[in-house]
Amino acid sequence: MGPPVAQPMGQPTGPQSPPQGPPMGPPPGWPPQPSAPQPRRKPTGLIVGLSLGAVAVLVLGVLTIVALNRPDPSNTTAGDLNAPAPAPTSAYELPPNNGSSSTSSDEPTSSEQSTTSSEDSGPHKILELGDHPLLQDPNAGLQNQVCDLPAWASTQQGAEAFFTAASKCLDAAWGPFLEAYHLPFTSPALHFPTGPSFDTECGTIQVGIATAAYYCENNLYVPFKGLQTDQYGNNPGVYLALFAHEYGHHVQEVAGIMDAAWQKIYAAGQNSAEGLEMSRRKELQAQCFSGMFLGAHVDQGGTVTREMYNKAWSDQETRGDNTSHSHDHGTNAHYAQWWRAGAKDNRIADCNTFSAPSSAVS
Repeated sequence: MGPPVAQPMGQPTGPQSPPQGPPMGPPPGWPPQPSAPQPRRKPTGLIVGLSLGAVAVLVLGVLTIVALNRPDPSNTTAGDLNAPAPAPTSAYELPPNNGSSSTSSDEPTSSEQSTTSSEDSGPHKILELGDHPLLQDPNAGLQNQVCDLPAWASTQQGAEAFFTAASKCLDAAWGPFLEAYHLPFTSPALHFPTGPSFDTECGTIQVGIATAAYYCENNLYVPFKGLQTDQYGNNPGVYLALFAHEYGHHVQEVAGIMDAAWQKIYAAGQNSAEGLEMSRRKELQAQCFSGMFLGAHVDQGGTVTREMYNKAWSDQETRGDNTSHSHDHGTNAHYAQWWRAGAKDNRIADCNTFSAPSSAVS
């Protein structure tokens, strides 16, 4: 008997409109006017797992390299990889009462209004980490929705169709959620490079086994030649999970979490113990966001099937720092743990890696 099926979610109580390697960086030019030269940034996204060995790539700006990493089968515990994947046990809502109109007694006076800065007049990023409003409500999560994806085909055209449809599902899931927190949601632009390299605001990126997807400043690049479809074949659940991880970095960017994290990394030094830990917290949160997405859409009547979900669940243990021999993404065990936390319960508060103890993000 398989794991329990997710229950359908009701209407949200709050306002309806108020996706292995180096981590992705901030927007080009960040931080503004540094007092001293800053080190070059690595992409803050992750080489998620479409490579046999992740290659560290130092680049300037906000970017993400995704690559699926497979460890030596002899180093993998078969019992763990073959364990059944429990489905989400419950569904959650948009943040309640967030952005709703206030009572007359709570409204600011005219003098207070005149002193309100222009950045508070509309949706804007909030540069916070563990205390970010997005991560506080224990009952908030993505709505259960139908996501219809075309059948996976290991061709350039097939991959473009699959990821384009997946991006629309991710927009529909994360857009209303972020807007409910008064955050400035925009969809990332998709690009499907076909050459040996491609240009981004973060520099020229070489396509190889370590480049399955790449995020830079509101742009998501998916070079088909980097997906290693000859090895992973017809495995849409694995591809969807890595794409949702990369999209998770876009969520962090929109929210302001990414900028806040890079401030800490710059202050500590990218290769310092503190800087590497901050990088792991970013990557593991994107893992959790990816799990939330699949958990909210499996068994909802669309094409995100239980088989896709189960394969994505098992695949998470094959990626992480144990596989890539790096220190900026988290151990394989933690990589799987955080993805599964998001997938099983679909609670964004469970994705607060920035408040987790160091032992949970090693």
